[in-house]
Amino acid sequence: MSSPEPRLLVVDAVGLTPRLLRYAPRLRALAERGWQAPLDTVLPAVTCTVQSTFLTGRTPAGHGAVANGWYFRDLGEVHLWRQHNRLVQGEKVWETARRHRPGLKVANVCWWYAMGATTDWTVTPRPIYHADGRKSPDCYTRPPELHDELTGELEPFPLFNYWGPTASLASSEWIVAATRRLMPRADLTLCYLPHLDYDLQRHGPDSPQARRAARDLDSALAPLLDDAEAAGVRVVVLSEYGITPATTPVDVNRVLRRAGLLEVYTQDGMEYLDPWASRAFAVADHQCAHVYVREEADVPAVAGLLDRVEGVDLVLDEKGQAEQGLDHERSGELVLVAEPGAWFTYYYWLDDTRAPDFARGVDIHRKPGFDPAELFLDPKDPLVKARAAANLARKKAGLRYAMNVVPLDPAPVRGTHGRRTEDPDDGPLLICTEPGSARDRVAATEVRDLLLGLVGVPDPARPTPT
Repeated sequence: MSSPEPRLLVVDAVGLTPRLLRYAPRLRALAERGWQAPLDTVLPAVTCTVQSTFLTGRTPAGHGAVANGWYFRDLGEVHLWRQHNRLVQGEKVWETARRHRPGLKVANVCWWYAMGATTDWTVTPRPIYHADGRKSPDCYTRPPELHDELTGELEPFPLFNYWGPTASLASSEWIVAATRRLMPRADLTLCYLPHLDYDLQRHGPDSPQARRAARDLDSALAPLLDDAEAAGVRVVVLSEYGITPATTPVDVNRVLRRAGLLEVYTQDGMEYLDPWASRAFAVADHQCAHVYVREEADVPAVAGLLDRVEGVDLVLDEKGQAEQGLDHERSGELVLVAEPGAWFTYYYWLDDTRAPDFARGVDIHRKPGFDPAELFLDPKDPLVKARAAANLARKKAGLRYAMNVVPLDPAPVRGTHGRRTEDPDDGPLLICTEPGSARDRVAATEVRDLLLGLVGVPDPARPTPT
């Protein structure tokens, strides 16, 4: 009698490092029974890019997710945190596996670029945007009836605990609970847990809060790991990057504006980035920034200008990007990499009174760059908590409100990521329950093939990565 084909759970515990693993006894025991290895990530080491490499086996040059967002040249607009899977070029791991196991069932719980994917079950954050401007927490699911099943059993997806000043363990606990319901139905289950991102960016990776966050995530994950062990499901736990101390914000767009290269337009006294009119501007994303330069003739001068900016480590032109596997048409003409401890803000205004209203809120889709200050209530505003409470009361009453509580000063940010870490103890890792698949190191581009092997797919089923 043939043995059943293997099943696999893949947990993306973003921000988990060997240093933090010391405070996660359940995960440490998992590694001791199986194996663990350093994971060599890609550049930029950010969620959308690294996850796309895990699932395709390609570098960013091959799959096109060159950051968490980029300048869409055909639209003339910057968009971060898009959700459709077609943005990721290349065959996904489950599509490759299905050529060997045609009936393979796949559940994706909160890995990015989930909408439109060819998975059997999909759960991804998706707010309700009401006609009157209000935003309510919710999620998108496929099949549609899964929505009412999950929200009926678990309550609505806790969006405001997933990101922003109130981000907390509650979102990861919800995701674990949803995964526990879907894993028995699937052969391959993907689970993304964001919790370590929060306090590591708020307080730094060496803080007591970071150690507590590792213990809390470990406890929240334990029931899912117990389910997997009881059901004979193989387990991989991995991370995309390690978070390192942040000390130096770099206002790259302000440098470009003062040089006369970045342009804005004004409405109601507020300044907005004018990307199609700018000769050069940056889409900042943690410790990397794509710099889009309109005229090829300007590229050397812009590169020289930015190379002299304090906090900039590397200025990658087309050749430099090719060496890093980042030479894709979506990339900027230049890509900046920050020095250790430095990170890039998206700020482009020179006077805070001219900042757009979305700058003081949690608004990941309107900001033309990543803003880690969204994790904080403005410490300089003594009434910020009272105003936040009043805004919540207006929301509950069905009234329009603006949650303008985010600081414009980036000083509170204590953790960052995006560049490759120098110390492996501070970098990402991979844990696996199957000793027979052990290796000393794992490259991000090798994760796809490792997962294929763990679901029983032989080498001939794997196309050559681009």
